Amino acid sequence: MAKRSSIDHQSWWKKLQNHRYIRLFFFLLLGIITYSLLVSNIIPDTLEVEQGTVSDNDIRSPLTIENKAETERLEQEAFDAVEPVYSMRSRYSQNQIERIQDIFHSIKQVRAEVAEREEEIDTITEGSEEEEETNNQEELIEEFTLEEKIDRTRELLTEQTNDHLADETLETLLRVSPEDLQIAQETTTSAVYDVMTEEIEMAQVDQAKDEVERQVDIQSVSPTLTRAMKEISRFGIMANYMIDEEATVEAREQAVEMVEPVMLREGHLIVEEGQVITSDVYQQLALVGLTEDINVVYPYLGLAIIVMLLMGMLSYYLNDAKTTLQTNNTHLLMYGVIYSVTLVLLKLVSMMHVIDVDGITYIAPVAMGTILITTLLQSRVALFTSMVFAIVASIMFNNQAPGVVDYSHGIYVFFSGVAGVFFLNKSHRIIRMLQTGMFVSLINVLVVLAIILLKNAQFGWIEIGLNLAFAAIAGFIAVVLTVGLLPFFEAGFGILSTTKLIELSNPNHPLLRKILLEAPGTYHHSVIVANLAEAACESVGANGLLARVGAYYHDIGKTRRPHFFIENQMKIENPHDTISPKLSKTIIIAHPYDGAEMLKSYKIPKELIDIAEQHHGTTLLKYFYHKAKQESDEVISEKDFRYPGPKATNKESAIVGIADCVEAAVRSMQHPTNEKIEMLVRKIVTDRLEDGQFDECDLTLKELNMISTSMCETLQGTFHSRIEYPEDDLPKVKEETK
Repeated sequence: MAKRSSIDHQSWWKKLQNHRYIRLFFFLLLGIITYSLLVSNIIPDTLEVEQGTVSDNDIRSPLTIENKAETERLEQEAFDAVEPVYSMRSRYSQNQIERIQDIFHSIKQVRAEVAEREEEIDTITEGSEEEEETNNQEELIEEFTLEEKIDRTRELLTEQTNDHLADETLETLLRVSPEDLQIAQETTTSAVYDVMTEEIEMAQVDQAKDEVERQVDIQSVSPTLTRAMKEISRFGIMANYMIDEEATVEAREQAVEMVEPVMLREGHLIVEEGQVITSDVYQQLALVGLTEDINVVYPYLGLAIIVMLLMGMLSYYLNDAKTTLQTNNTHLLMYGVIYSVTLVLLKLVSMMHVIDVDGITYIAPVAMGTILITTLLQSRVALFTSMVFAIVASIMFNNQAPGVVDYSHGIYVFFSGVAGVFFLNKSHRIIRMLQTGMFVSLINVLVVLAIILLKNAQFGWIEIGLNLAFAAIAGFIAVVLTVGLLPFFEAGFGILSTTKLIELSNPNHPLLRKILLEAPGTYHHSVIVANLAEAACESVGANGLLARVGAYYHDIGKTRRPHFFIENQMKIENPHDTISPKLSKTIIIAHPYDGAEMLKSYKIPKELIDIAEQHHGTTLLKYFYHKAKQESDEVISEKDFRYPGPKATNKESAIVGIADCVEAAVRSMQHPTNEKIEMLVRKIVTDRLEDGQFDECDLTLKELNMISTSMCETLQGTFHSRIEYPEDDLPKVKEETK
């Protein structure tokens, strides 16, 4: 059988994979590949158009954007269309009545002061006897003139009131009798109140003043008092139905808010073929970036940001997820190759739109990438990658979309990739791959049908049939490509896939034939260990097939000195009886590491080499240790009789080690029973646990108990009791046997 060399055995990769910046360089390279494949899809389409020319074809908007200039114009129109809001100011009526009342109160106050002064003068006059004093009093009366009364009245009134009242009006009010003054006050106040309770606009003020004059024109008072009343009543009338600034502003703001933004929708027809490109049309073309006077740098910058975000999230997930991608740069390189190959295939399919066949781009075999990642790495990584593929595809397949992103292809690629992950399991059979292809085809058809229904367009039956047919074919193409590429990835990157494990479990493999021919006892022992390990691994969710194949090869090192191991000592003396315990120890301890070297020389995957090297961990070679202590008077160090390790670093290695020890121990029992077997198995597991052999792997106490139970069940089937033949039948049996 030819030896296949993976990239792990290449000297250049051994030097490069441990470089401190290799992972940074890797994601940078993936970003460059992604950007290079997408850059042609975001190059802005510019048109050589000028105002006043005629369009040669239909031009549609490539994106959805607001036409802010048009929106602002409509908002201004709505603002201007709102008439000022008027409101009745009831307080104005009360204020004017209070001003009129203040006029009459001031008149009454001045009249009271004059009366009080005259009364004081009269009192002084009656008590005076000298003529000189009388003359002085007469002079005092003459000084209290009408002008003084008017001046005193104006002092009591406000400046605004004084500006609207003539001296004749005040003089009339100061002269009339108290009864007429009271009539004037009541009539004027009542008239002003009646008129001011109605809405009076600025243009209606003169009309209202005329109305109040008619109401105060009564016959019961003198004409001069009537004129005074008219003047006061006209002063009391003012506009009370005025613009409400706050309400007006609020109404105009509401009108502006009601204006819907003017949007240029993606796919909107801006210019029809043969239509003249007016200034408004040209402005719309510039708005959506179709004219030559736009900045073409922005799309490239936007794509760079998208790619950086994708690579950032991808690197974070792959470095954080508990998979081999976290530490194994060879697996990371393989992931990058699968990622790049899938994107290249998608790019080639996206370029098939020039064929002008309905639905041709749905033939994209995106499920190939996720199926390969699931088979070779892990399903959760494949699920995350399907989201990345969907985002990339939504940009890559925008050739027939009016905008930068084609959401229909993004949705299609996502579901197609996820379908390949969900249906595929760890089964190695080709039939399972074919079933996965059928499942992917079914999901593809359903997704495409859903997209057609969502578009709610009048598609013809032929067009619908082509779309669904290409979607169905994509699933089978993905499986065919996966089956064809899988061996290359397994061999090129040393991946221990299910198919590879089945191949290595073939008894015709040179190493297995070597064990069978040179150490048949070891071969039989390995088969039983494989049965024990596989069942135990499956009970705790570990890789049972890996444990089985690892068990087949775990003692390959014994073929170098097969007769020094008791299972191969048939009808010969034990060579350990004639050599020292230290030499025996050296021979026995060497077999895991001899086996690891042999496996490496045959380019066996590292996972199997680890099982062969770690299945004894650092356990003590008890038999020869105690024998050396008995034969020597010197102090024998226990460390000298321990395997140098390493300890098991994964569940499969640990379980194979337990199964190896259990099988040898049970085989040495004289009369094994179920109870004895269970006690022995649990004692071996406990001893290894206390000896720290499971410190480097993630086995829990619960899992150790499940492993013990599983091995007991398997051993009970292997070492079951047999029926003893009666003595009379023994000769007959022997005869038949011969």
